[in-house]
Parts: sequence; C-alpha cells; structure tokens
Amino acid sequence: MTDEIKRVESKALKVETDFTEFGIDRRRTTSICLVEIETASGLVGHGITYMADASVVARIVSAVAGPAILSLNALDTERVSQTLHWGLTAAGQSGFACHAISAIDLALWDIKGKRAGLPVWRMLGGARDRLDVYATLGVPFLPRDELVEMARRVAARGFKAIKIQVGRPGLDQRDGASDLAAIIGDDVARLGAVRDALGEDIEIAMDGSCKFDLAHAVELAARAKPLGIGWYEEPLLGNDPRLMAELRRLTGIAVSAGQSEGSLLRFRELLIHNAVDTIQPNVTVAGGITGCSKLAALAQAFNIPIASGGGGCPYHNMHIQAGFANGTKVEYQTSNARACETLFKGYPRMEQGSLALPETPGLGFDLDPDAVASHVIGDG
Repeated sequence: MTDEIKRVESKALKVETDFTEFGIDRRRTTSICLVEIETASGLVGHGITYMADASVVARIVSAVAGPAILSLNALDTERVSQTLHWGLTAAGQSGFACHAISAIDLALWDIKGKRAGLPVWRMLGGARDRLDVYATLGVPFLPRDELVEMARRVAARGFKAIKIQVGRPGLDQRDGASDLAAIIGDDVARLGAVRDALGEDIEIAMDGSCKFDLAHAVELAARAKPLGIGWYEEPLLGNDPRLMAELRRLTGIAVSAGQSEGSLLRFRELLIHNAVDTIQPNVTVAGGITGCSKLAALAQAFNIPIASGGGGCPYHNMHIQAGFANGTKVEYQTSNARACETLFKGYPRMEQGSLALPETPGLGFDLDPDAVASHVIGDG
C-alpha cells in the first residue's frame, strides 16, 4: 500500500447561481477549477480554486504542475509545495501559478486527512470546533431598496455580521470617467439604509476590492465610520501596505486584506508596515492549507488575528480558521458560495450565523460527480 501520487486531473467548470433565496431576481456565473488527485493506494482528494480563469488554471495543472508531482508521496505536502513553487514561481511570479498550487494542495490535504482518519482542522491543531460566519452581499448592482431587502433576509438567517461591497466602479473603470465622489456618496447612503433597516446589533463591514486611491478611501472611511463600520476590507489599489497604514492612521478604521494575495512575502509586507488589523488568507489562492498554515503562524507572531477571505469557499477556508488559535470567522459570499454548494455534498450545516466543524476525515465533504459533469467546460 503506497501513498505515491499516480493521477492528477483538472477540470474547468462554470456554475450559474441565483439570488432567489434572498428575494433577488438575478443570476451570476462562477468559474472554478477542480483538481482531483489519486494515490497508488486508491485514496482520492479534491481541491478547487476560483477568482481566476478556470480554463487557464486547469491547463497549468494538466501540462506543468501535475506531471511535476507524479510519484511524489501525497502526504509530503511541504515537499510537493516546494516542488511546485520552484516549478511555477521560481522567478517570483504568482498569478495563475498560485491558484494551481492551491487547488493541488487542498486535494493533498483531503487525502492526508482521509489517510489519518481525521478532519483537516483537527490535524492543524483543533483550536475550536465552531466558527462564526459573516455574509457578504456581493451585489453592488442592486438598487438601494433591493439591497436593504436582501440584507434583511440575510440577517433573518441568523448572520450577526454583513459585509457590503463599495467603490463600484472605482479606479478599475477610470477610463469610463467614473465620478468617484458620487460613488462614495451613494455608498454612504446604501450603508446608512442597511444600518437603519438592521439596527445596531448587526455588524456591518465594507469591501473595497482594491478600487480606490488613498484620498477617496479616506473620504469613504471617514463618512461611513459614524455608521459603526466594523472593518474596511482591501480599500486601496494594489493592497499598498504603506498607504493602508496611512489610512488606518488617518481614520482609525480597522483594515483587513489578503483574500486575493498568493505570496507569503506580500503578507509579510502588510504586517511589517502595520497596514492591517486582520489578515485574510484564502486557501484557494495562497497555497492551500500548507501556505495558509504558514500565514497563520506569521500573523500570530505579529499578534494579528486571521479571518477568512474568499467567501466563495467557506467550507474549505473553515479548516484554517478552526485549526489555529488566532483564527476567528469565516466569510460566506452569498453568490459564489452557492457555486461550491452545487458541486459538493455533505457540507456541515450553517445555522444562525454559526458553523460546526465536521468530524468527517479530510476536508469533510464529498464531490458530486453528476453535478460536476453538468458544469464542465473543459479538461486540463
């Protein structure tokens, strides 16, 4: 019986989801790369990544990453991680390579947990067996009254914290002569309407997705702060560490970042510059469980908590948050998370804004082959 990797396969998927459970007649498509790894002993693990073109990532896994790790021991996740690092990012690049590495690493930890008969979160340390969950309303296109209605429905499901996307469109559409002052004014009005509807007992946060310069991010933070904003996620272009530190100094608002970062060194810069109150490692981007374990330890050395970014995959990210002492809460992105729920079965139940960690070995849930087959747009 051996744990050598004998098969690595990747598929590009597109999953269409909707917002009907939140009273919104809109649809959204999520691009996901699925990786399946099998050992010589027959153990199978699955990993995913998203927020990148799934077809490109799938080809990278099939043509480069997969062949590079065949015959390696699936349990030697650090060795595999280093092999992929030097094979895909040796000159310091990240991008698509980080997505490929993350999906592979998740599949290997799924195998590792199954081999040990333990859930991954317990293998990492088992710091807690239940997590708070916050909901992200990924709906910047909604008019104010529909946003308020959606927020009410989300709160009625028991979520104690809600994050609202702001700054759309921002600097990403400067060529379209976006009126940033008008966008900020509308954001403040939308946040205020949600606060009025939900009262003071629900925490409200802002997600900027790196779309503002410092001046406009400061203006929005200053105008929104009286509404009791819990934190401001990725407010600045490029997650600039120096400028985020200045934003914190000027406004006193809590700042978080990291869900789209793939490099350990990028997180180090955020921490060295006192740019964040919380880092948000995402297992589907930042090197899987192996990479995010290092980030959790790095943050702990700075007395900084970690929280889940990448709310489209809360059931993958839950393992890092539950495994480490400085873990806190998991993000549930109301549209993208539904895409993952379509592809897997056996997820733990989320109740009243809380998630009980599963005791099922590995990642704790199983692939639904029929669902995958109906959403494949290409193999690697």
